[in-house]
Amino acid sequence: MLLIKNGRVIDPTSKTDSHADVLIDKGKIAKIGAGISAGDAVVLDAANCIVAPGFIDMHCHLREPGGEISETIQSGTQSAARGGFTAVCPMPNTHPVNDNASVTRAILERAAAISPVHVWPIGAASKESKGEQLSEIAAMQQAGAVAVTDDGKPIASARLLRQVMDYCRPLNLPVIDHCEDSSLAAGGVMREGPHSIRLGLKGMPAAAESICVGRDVEVASLTGARLHIAHMSARGSLEHVRNAKRRGLSVTCEVTPHHFTLIDEDVRYDSHFKMNPPLASREDRDALLEGLADGTVDAIATDHAPHHPASKDVEFDRAPFGITGFETAIALALEQLVHANRISLMRMVELFTIGPAKILGKESKLHTGAPADITIFSTERDWTYHTVESPGLSRNTPFDGRKFRGGPVATIVGGKIVYRN
Repeated sequence: MLLIKNGRVIDPTSKTDSHADVLIDKGKIAKIGAGISAGDAVVLDAANCIVAPGFIDMHCHLREPGGEISETIQSGTQSAARGGFTAVCPMPNTHPVNDNASVTRAILERAAAISPVHVWPIGAASKESKGEQLSEIAAMQQAGAVAVTDDGKPIASARLLRQVMDYCRPLNLPVIDHCEDSSLAAGGVMREGPHSIRLGLKGMPAAAESICVGRDVEVASLTGARLHIAHMSARGSLEHVRNAKRRGLSVTCEVTPHHFTLIDEDVRYDSHFKMNPPLASREDRDALLEGLADGTVDAIATDHAPHHPASKDVEFDRAPFGITGFETAIALALEQLVHANRISLMRMVELFTIGPAKILGKESKLHTGAPADITIFSTERDWTYHTVESPGLSRNTPFDGRKFRGGPVATIVGGKIVYRN
């Protein structure tokens, strides 16, 4: 048995916010209450810490199979556990692409053998994510895929998107889209504006994203399918989602910590500031913060995208898009959202737990009898993020050396402590 003592329990499902102990037995929550004693239990003192349902990252890249020089399922999930996540959803743009049940099963079997956290794969919407033919969607779902996407690029056409949605609707499977009008974004390496001109870098306009979000919302209205917008970065995109929710459509969205923290003015000629969608204008970032506060945004996701230095430490134009994100997500959310008084702790926990859980058809709660997947974090601990301490294989982040107030303290999966600071 494991007994978590003296923590502040926050559970958005039951709206609980109180000091209590949590007793875990045989991988499940056995009891929650004040002054619990269990003589033979291992005690984890959570004084001055938040005890929350396990955090879920519904958008990440583990690079295996095919990209093991940058990350593996083992190294990536160890990094996720260090970041406080109890479950992660790897995107399908691996080599080979996760577009059939064999690849889905291989990922799950590998994860079952070496991952400290749950791995819920997301399958490709089209074969090899080429945007031409539907992938084996039903077979992948039966194998364990929790959604489909052609992430890394948008689903190629409205016609194909309609086919994917028509197929996924009776399966109650969410369709996730990386929204980007390829013709508008072509050749862009950062957000178009005065700062792209200053740096001499080709920009992609915010409209490249919002035009595609508008397309997707209309196809979702046409089909009645579930649509989720990945890593949203533009004010216009947020307005499309807000209007879709008002219309009663099943449309959700996520925002990454780097998009609600940094803006295009922060970009330097350093590929660690190169991500897709690119860092947005101050006005767009402020719109995202507003959406996180007012409930328009459903989830925070990292888009953890590791790249080996051999590919990332090159000229800005030549470097691949993406940064790592597991280990700084909670700290950035605390810094930008909670300590800045933009949202409550309850809302922050919701964005990492029941927000993504509802989209993926999972549960996330601290109830007696529930699986003991738990994230414990501090809101006050001063620490500095050093990439050299990470179990991940890549170091591509603009947050190396950043000082934080608050972060992960312990991660518990199935009643087992898989990370402890």
